[in-house]
Amino acid sequence: MRKLASIILFLVAVSNSFGQSKNSPLQISHLTGDFYVYRTFNDYKGNKISANALYLVTDKGVVLFDAPWDKTQFQPLLDSIKAKHNKDVVMLFATHSHEDRAGGFDFYKKKGIKTYSIKLTDDILKKSKEPRAKFIIPNDTTFTVGQHKFEVYYPGKGHAPDNIVVWFDKEKVLYGGCFVKSADAQDLGYLGDSDVKEWKKSISNIKTKFKNPKFIIPGHDDWKNIESLNHTGKLVNEYLAKKSSDK
Repeated sequence: MRKLASIILFLVAVSNSFGQSKNSPLQISHLTGDFYVYRTFNDYKGNKISANALYLVTDKGVVLFDAPWDKTQFQPLLDSIKAKHNKDVVMLFATHSHEDRAGGFDFYKKKGIKTYSIKLTDDILKKSKEPRAKFIIPNDTTFTVGQHKFEVYYPGKGHAPDNIVVWFDKEKVLYGGCFVKSADAQDLGYLGDSDVKEWKKSISNIKTKFKNPKFIIPGHDDWKNIESLNHTGKLVNEYLAKKSSDK
């Protein structure tokens, strides 16, 4: 009986992970190789907005880059990854301090998952009395986990004062988080913590450092258009031009 129950639970988890619809609160898509984009949703100003995040499957376990925006999906994400890959999540990196990125620190720490942020993010979370990462890393750090190598990089201020990106050189994958706007975005979105003038410089830093990306994953909305970083630069320039003309 116990074996039958285990089989049923496994099939439910597999169903949740593979039988996704457009209305599923957790949507997982294969990107390339061992890379997967997962999407959750939340309400922003009365609208349902998607949040993209990334996970990487390695020989040593799965690495998450940002937590689900929807807290109800913290555990389902772990369950889906386990069912899909038969591996546990071992590391979580947050690309800045906002809730759609760092909101899972407390939950995942309690699961025994190693959590990481840069000091700028930690300082913000500490000041706002929000849960913080266990490990604080330098602004520019290279990690090797199993068969994969990646670089966590702080390009400068932009969407947030502490936004970082992650670069996978072998596969030419750039995970931009909210620093990068979707190619479909009409504007720069929430600017409460932004420095748009510095954002322009920071984009230039990324383009100089990481050449010819094959995939660029923005923090929200469509992630399949490789022009998202260029489009972010265009939106930044338009915003700055308007600000200048309004003076």
